[in-house]
Amino acid sequence: MRARDVMTSRVVTVAADATIMQAIRLMLTNRVSGLPVVDAKCEVVGIVTEGDFLRRGEIGTQRKRPRWLEFLVGPSQLANEYVHACGRRVDEIMSATPHTITEDTPLEEVVRTMERYRIKRLPVVREGRLVGIVSRANIMHALISLSLDRGTGAPASTDLAIREQILAECERQSWAPRINVVVHDGIVELHGSITVDRERQALIVASENVGGVKAVHDHLVWVEPTSGFVLQSQEDEEHANAS
Repeated sequence: MRARDVMTSRVVTVAADATIMQAIRLMLTNRVSGLPVVDAKCEVVGIVTEGDFLRRGEIGTQRKRPRWLEFLVGPSQLANEYVHACGRRVDEIMSATPHTITEDTPLEEVVRTMERYRIKRLPVVREGRLVGIVSRANIMHALISLSLDRGTGAPASTDLAIREQILAECERQSWAPRINVVVHDGIVELHGSITVDRERQALIVASENVGGVKAVHDHLVWVEPTSGFVLQSQEDEEHANAS
């Protein structure tokens, strides 16, 4: 998937010379937590978010430091913080030169950029002009849509097809150990040994994600690599105790 597949095309924007009160009203009215800042050509020149309004002199939350720490911080940073806390226009408090993406940017790169720079939204530009925005909410909506599609998709036609899909998925994963999979009437039985207990849940998830699977039974045994100690699955242990 690419940015164009998940982005919001109708974007609420704000001008750089708008007042901070205008920006706040736009956010509250449209229920958004951030606004791209654009010029007369609709080119992105910045972005303003809820975080830019946290440290404000009007509500007494501006950053305050002891004198000795102010000396270490330096006048440049202190002056910048003052402008941010007391500025009246959007261009005085916005984050300038924000990270942007294009409509063709792969979704994986979008998420990587969000994680790397700890940001919640990315303006989408075409030849420098704003054409959309991708937020974390857009990605969540895409996830819901794909999950619904998977749930209504055609399930594997036979037990053999289910088994082959599970084994194929395990082959694709570098963490997955070699296991045996038995399927009967859509019921999956997982057999084999693991050396990391977290692999157990991952193998169950891989099985549950295959269409047509009704239930997954865990018969995997955990083998401690150093001592060779063997521990049964909780399901098998409970069954043994009940016998």
